[in-house]
Amino acid sequence: MNSPVATIKERLSIEEVVSTYIKLERMGANLKARCPFHNEKSPSFFVSPDRGSYYCFGCGASGDIFTFVEEFEGLDFKGALKLLADKAGVQLGKYTEADKKNQSEKERLLDAIEEATKFFENNLSQNQEAIEYIKGRGLEENTIKDFRIGFVKAEWRTLYDHLQKKGFKDVEIEKAGLSKKTDKGYYDRFRGRIMFPISDSSGRVIAFSGRIFADDGKSAKYLNSPDTLIFSKSSVLYGLDKAKESIRKNNFSILVEGQMDLVLSHQAGYKNTVATSGTALSDSTVSKENAVSNLGLVRRISENIVLAFDADKAGLNASGRAGKIALALGMDVKVASLPEGVDPADLISKSGPAAWKEAIKDSKHIIEFLLNKVIESAGGDMRKAGREIKEKIFPYVASLDSSIEKMHFLKKISDASSIPETALKDDLKKVEMIVKTENKETITVAKEATQIFRKDYIERKLLGILLWQKTLATPKVDIHLAIKQIADILKISEEVILEKAKETEQDLVFEAEVFYGNGSSLVTDVKELLQNLEEEYLKEDLARKIRELYEAEQNKDSDRAIEILKECQAINIKIESITRGRLK
Repeated sequence: MNSPVATIKERLSIEEVVSTYIKLERMGANLKARCPFHNEKSPSFFVSPDRGSYYCFGCGASGDIFTFVEEFEGLDFKGALKLLADKAGVQLGKYTEADKKNQSEKERLLDAIEEATKFFENNLSQNQEAIEYIKGRGLEENTIKDFRIGFVKAEWRTLYDHLQKKGFKDVEIEKAGLSKKTDKGYYDRFRGRIMFPISDSSGRVIAFSGRIFADDGKSAKYLNSPDTLIFSKSSVLYGLDKAKESIRKNNFSILVEGQMDLVLSHQAGYKNTVATSGTALSDSTVSKENAVSNLGLVRRISENIVLAFDADKAGLNASGRAGKIALALGMDVKVASLPEGVDPADLISKSGPAAWKEAIKDSKHIIEFLLNKVIESAGGDMRKAGREIKEKIFPYVASLDSSIEKMHFLKKISDASSIPETALKDDLKKVEMIVKTENKETITVAKEATQIFRKDYIERKLLGILLWQKTLATPKVDIHLAIKQIADILKISEEVILEKAKETEQDLVFEAEVFYGNGSSLVTDVKELLQNLEEEYLKEDLARKIRELYEAEQNKDSDRAIEILKECQAINIKIESITRGRLK
């Protein structure tokens, strides 16, 4: 009997899966495209229908349909398995009671979150005041059900008591981000709130964002789940699971801030809307890594984005910050112009979907949007306008990759401000030097985020195979040799490797057993995975050395620069050797 993985692969070709995400062009027996995992102008991403795999010669991304979906969607193996099984019409087996006893910690947390979602939904259905409040904001019955919006009373332990009765342990409830522990025991994290479930790309609920229902003047308006084993603020956007198909179809995304903004936008027909609330992007205290990761999720689907944050100072700052990073990632960024003091939810509920449609339709490129604000603020004082253009607009112009685009916007700025283009060019050159360093940092963060994911993914697959093989009477691979090779690549002890795998051992074994069930090409697969892991670590070393080389050149330390250059060449030779071996 075929495993679910084999059945899915029989029903879904690599071309069919990848082409639903990115545009592929035929090139002989293979297909090519611009890589979705790194920013590039010329296609270096190749898909081989015969082998059922893909490889990018630019960043080294490689794998099959499962690897692609995991990396593109930001899912774990089980999430990718669920998504592809649904697409292929393959029924995955249900848990038996015996299976439930052997569930991994991750699965238990997902089950706790799912049970909490049902609990919140049931609470809402029984609370007329909360229903009237939500409907008063303009939400329809179908929308409430579709987004699984719920409610929790302002009591200390209602959810905790419910989950305990369902068999969940204290530590599981806490690790799912649903309770907090004090000297007096556990209490619910969310109390007296309208609850918005946050799902991963395959539709599994992994976290919550709760809006205060009755404001007591002390509690935060929004309370979000903390980072957990199943939820990372930097790898999910609220509503992306429901928005991704529409983003692909319309070739642009709309980024809003709040849950109500998103839900009402979807209800108004703009299903290509995603939100930052409950995740990590618009808050100025959030790291650049989080912003790059979140924007990277939508950039893979479409490079065109419309920012529609609140039209207040905080909203404009958030738009500016997100816009600058999006431009550095090679995205085309527009901003929707909203009436002052009005957020998207207000606009839709008070003025109707037509007003929202007009705001999106009239969105302007972020540079034009900011230019209009500056000219309006200057009130005819062109000296003031000149200072603000340099300070507030040039960083965005400098972030543009195309010289033609830069000239286009310089002319627009010149026409609007009456400042000669030659003067604007001189000032822009000064700003470009600063922005170049900032953008380099953003691109480095983006590359490293992708590289870390790929490195961890390969390591996880290898460990899963070895842990699975250890459970067999006659393993098909040399387990001890493979662990030694991993230890040599990672430059850590074999004991540390096995210790790292303990927490997720059941997940790793499940993935390996389902994926490599027949074991026919296991030795070859392990060899290839080891090569890929070594390649990723060599690339990481090379990136570090290039940064050191840059610092040495800045410090005019020529001896150190020559030494680092030799080290870079040695690493490059090793990487090329692996690449040549793969091509053979």
